[in-house]
Amino acid sequence: MRDTRHQLVWLLGIAGALLVVRYSLRALDMEYCLTQLTMALYYSMVVLGLCLVMGYCGQVSLGHGAFFAIGGYTTAVLTTAHFDRLARSPIGGWLQDLHVLVARQDAFGHPAISFNPWAGFMAAMGLTAVIALLIGYPALRLKGHYLAMATLGFGLIVNKLVLGTAALGAADGINGVPRWTLLPGLIVSGRSEHRVANFYIAAVLLLVVLWLLRNLVRSRIGRALLAIHDRETAANAMGINTAGLKLKTFLLSALLAASAGVLFTHYTGGIGPSESGVMKSVRYLALTAAGGMANLWGACVVSTLLNYLSLRGLFGTFDHAVFGVLLIVMISVAPEGPLRPIGVWLRAQLLRCKPERRPSHGPA
Repeated sequence: MRDTRHQLVWLLGIAGALLVVRYSLRALDMEYCLTQLTMALYYSMVVLGLCLVMGYCGQVSLGHGAFFAIGGYTTAVLTTAHFDRLARSPIGGWLQDLHVLVARQDAFGHPAISFNPWAGFMAAMGLTAVIALLIGYPALRLKGHYLAMATLGFGLIVNKLVLGTAALGAADGINGVPRWTLLPGLIVSGRSEHRVANFYIAAVLLLVVLWLLRNLVRSRIGRALLAIHDRETAANAMGINTAGLKLKTFLLSALLAASAGVLFTHYTGGIGPSESGVMKSVRYLALTAAGGMANLWGACVVSTLLNYLSLRGLFGTFDHAVFGVLLIVMISVAPEGPLRPIGVWLRAQLLRCKPERRPSHGPA
């Protein structure tokens, strides 16, 4: 019960902070900053998934940028390419009846038939699941940092394929990705009239992911993951299916990265090859370590803040250098994340300010 109250306090605190930020920007006539903040929230979803792999499974992945790009590029291709020939076939007619194929206007205002964004999302999740299983199944059954090497090679392959494939836009990427209607009235789009609504959509989705992962790591599965992280041989001896559990965790983390890529692509209206670069994966890893690898709250806050500052161009051409310095400082000063020592200090201040209760004595 106490842990539930603790989680609720943190969730309400983060939600309150997001509301304060939103209305402060409005008061300062700087609501345009919500665009970069929304993008930072989607990036934080990738970092939260990476926390499971690194902080609880004890594995290192350098391919989450590639999974992010797979989600984004899959939905971008399916929702922007012309499938008019497919629509004229019997299967195409059936897909149109199911609203998998929908009519739209392309970037030049011409009529076209493409996949529904929901269909693009499901296709991205399916493709990501297959690739994650193909990579994770052999790598996670070995000891050491085999997953890091496998995902590093995978990230390089994805980046080169994106850069060298004309159908994926090559170095220009894909633009003109349509908006995504999640529910009636909930539209993922980067248009200015949807800016505030999209900020709330991204914030709510991030908080839901944070809450679900927090409950997961506090469950029996989470305790098993910690056992694998600390002593994998002992966990095997106690009957824990370490290989299967690591594979499921890696799969969940990859799906979170791909779903963030889909949302990000529909929000920005496009995606470029830089999202699949190895340095992007290294950045995710650095943010996870800086926030505290097993500290979901810390990783969420640190990732959102640093990504926002980076997207605003605060660090300029020294962006990677600043990230390196911050990573060294945070790991040296607060290896469990900056929120934990802050929380300890606040708790100590509250206990110091709390009046001491003296025992009452009855009449002599």
